[in-house]
Amino acid sequence: MRGKSTTVQTISVAGGTCGMAAGAGEVWNKFARVLGENSPGIRLELTGCKGFCAMEPVVTIGDIFYCRVRPSDVEEILEKTVHNGELLERLLFQDDGKTCETRREIPFYQYQDRRVLSLTGEVDPVNLQDYLTRKGFESLKKALKMKGEDIIQEVKDSGLRGRGGGGFPTGRKWESCRNSQADSVRYIICNGDEGDPGCFQDRSLMEGNPYLVLEGLIIGGYAIGAEQGYIYVRSEYPLAVKNLEIALARIRAEGFLGRNILDSGFDFDIEIVRGAGAFVCGESSALMASIEGKIGEPRVKHIHATNRGLWDKPTVLNNVKTLASIPLIIGKGAAWFSSIGTENSKGTMIFSLTGNIKNTGLVEVPMGITLRDLIYKIGGGIPGGKKFKAIQTGGPSGGCLPESSLDLPVDYEALLEAGSMMGSGGMVVMDEDTCMVRVAQYFLNFTREESCGKCPPCSEGSLLMLKILDKFIAGNADEDDLDQLGAIGRMVAKTSLCGLGKSAPNPVLTTLRYFKDEYQSHIKGICPAGACPGLNQ
Repeated sequence: MRGKSTTVQTISVAGGTCGMAAGAGEVWNKFARVLGENSPGIRLELTGCKGFCAMEPVVTIGDIFYCRVRPSDVEEILEKTVHNGELLERLLFQDDGKTCETRREIPFYQYQDRRVLSLTGEVDPVNLQDYLTRKGFESLKKALKMKGEDIIQEVKDSGLRGRGGGGFPTGRKWESCRNSQADSVRYIICNGDEGDPGCFQDRSLMEGNPYLVLEGLIIGGYAIGAEQGYIYVRSEYPLAVKNLEIALARIRAEGFLGRNILDSGFDFDIEIVRGAGAFVCGESSALMASIEGKIGEPRVKHIHATNRGLWDKPTVLNNVKTLASIPLIIGKGAAWFSSIGTENSKGTMIFSLTGNIKNTGLVEVPMGITLRDLIYKIGGGIPGGKKFKAIQTGGPSGGCLPESSLDLPVDYEALLEAGSMMGSGGMVVMDEDTCMVRVAQYFLNFTREESCGKCPPCSEGSLLMLKILDKFIAGNADEDDLDQLGAIGRMVAKTSLCGLGKSAPNPVLTTLRYFKDEYQSHIKGICPAGACPGLNQ
C-alpha cells in the first residue's frame, strides 16, 4: 500500500510497434475513454517502446511498472493505484518468486546502462516540449558555436564507431568527408533501413525519440559542411515515418531546421526517403543508388563515399544509433562517452535480444559485457528449463556461437575473432531443441533471397550451399558435401562484391566450426535436435 499522490500523476502507456501489436492501443483507448477530457491531476501519455517486449503491453505510473496490462485492468488501475495508491500485485513483474514493484528492481533493467535509450519510452515521441525540457537541442546550440573541425575531434576522441555493423570510426569518416573537395556540395544520410530479422533498435529509436536522431543528424551536417540530409527508412516502419514527419515539421517551425538555424548562418534541411524493403539497400552504396532513383545495387568500393557518394558528391552515411549518440557526446563530452566500454569499443551498444530466452526486448549495455551476462542476468536465461545451445550475433549474416563462447566480451574485435560480428545488434538465442544445420539453412536462404544478383559469388554461391544443406537435412549428404560446403562458403566470403555477400556464409561457416558434429550426425541419418523430419534422433 502506497500513500495517495497529491501531485500530477503521469500514466504512461508504451506505444511502440511491439506494444501496439500486443494490444497497447486498446489499453490506451480505454484509459482515454474512462478519464475523459477532464481529469485533474492526471496526465495520460503514449510513449515509445520501453524495451521490455516480453511484458507488453506495459503501463507505468511514476516508478510503478505494470506488465501485460489488458483493457479490462484499466478501471481497477485508476481506482486502486492512481486514486488510492494501492499496488496490483498480479500486474507487477515476477522474478523467480520475487515481486518487483519498480523498474529499478527488475533484472532486465538493473544490468543495463540506458544512455542513448534514456528518453525512449519516457517521453511523448512527437511532443517537442517534452524533449526540450530534458535538454533537447542543447547539444545543437553548443555545436553551432563550435568549429566543424572541433566537433569532429570531439567525436574522434570519444571513440564512437559505426553502430550499423561496419564499426568504422565515426570521427574519421566525418573528417574524410569534410576534407574532400573543399568547394563541393556534401550530403549526410541516416540509414534507417533496418532489414535484419529480429532487429528493431533503429525502429524503436525513430519511433520513440525521433528528435534525438534528428539532432544528431543536424550536428553531423554542420560538422562536415553539408546543407542537405536524408533519412532512409524502410516502408515497413510506418510509425517511425509518421513520428519523423511530425518531428521534422515541428523543429522547422521552431528554427532548429531550415535556413539560418538559430541565427547561426547555417542552412540545413532533411528529407525522408522511404525504402521498398530490399535487404541489400541497407548496404551503403546500394542505399545511395536507391535515393538517386536507381536500382539498389552495391558498387565496388575502390571509391569511398566520403569522396564520391550520393550524386558523386562527398557523402557521410551513419546508422540511426550512431547519430543518436552524437548529442550525448557533444553535450556530455568525449571523456564521458569513452569512460565505459573496452579499449577499442567505447560506449554502449543497443541489442535486440530475441529467440529462446525469457526476457526478450531491447537492451543497452556497455561494450565488453559478456554474452553470459546478457543472456542470464538481463535475458533471464532459457525458458522451460532447457539448456543453452547457441547465440547468433549480428543479424542473419552473423555467426552462431556455442556455449564455450558465453564468457566472450561483446565488442567488435572479439566477435570477429570468434567468426561472428557486431553487425546491427541483433541477437538470437537458441536452446537444445535447435538444429544448427536448419539454422544455417534458414539464414542462408534469407540472404540468398535478398541478394541483388549483381555478383555470381553471392547469388550462385549461396544457392549451391543451400542445395548441399538440403541434402544434409534430408539425410542424403556425405563427407564430400561437408568439404564442399566449407570451401564454397569461404569462396563466397572472399569474392563477393559487397559486405552483405561477404558475410552471408557466416551462419554456415560458424556452424561448421562449432557444431561440425551435428553435420556428421546428419550424414549418419541422425538429427540430434530431432528437428529434421525423416531423420532419427
